[in-house]
Amino acid sequence: MAQRVTGWVGWVWFGAFALLTVGLFDLVAGLIAVFNDEKVLAWGGGQGVWVLDISTWGWVHLVLGAILTITGLALFSAAMWARVVAIVVVVVNMVWQFVWLPVTPWWSIASIILGAVVLWALTVHGDEVERAVS
Repeated sequence: MAQRVTGWVGWVWFGAFALLTVGLFDLVAGLIAVFNDEKVLAWGGGQGVWVLDISTWGWVHLVLGAILTITGLALFSAAMWARVVAIVVVVVNMVWQFVWLPVTPWWSIASIILGAVVLWALTVHGDEVERAVS
């Protein structure tokens, strides 16, 4: 009996596009920060001030952007390693959004909900992508 492909494959593709888009944005933001490193970012969230070196922030975003972009592209080929990396990235992002919940509540809630849907699609329906591609 052949297993059918459901509409959840679309959510896996959505996750791939999301990773690809965020990865490209991180690459651009990282490049801007690396080449414009004389600025320092300071943010006071009522609990003190965070001071970040823009150059370090830029290199972190460059590396993260490259990982996200490669993972997003690999998800389109239904690579198993890409699903595993994507799941890890989505879980880390969801935890990070919980940390930022007091600062940006609406964005964090939306990101957590969207992450949960993509996580569900990747874990439960990820094997359907292999059938859809082949």
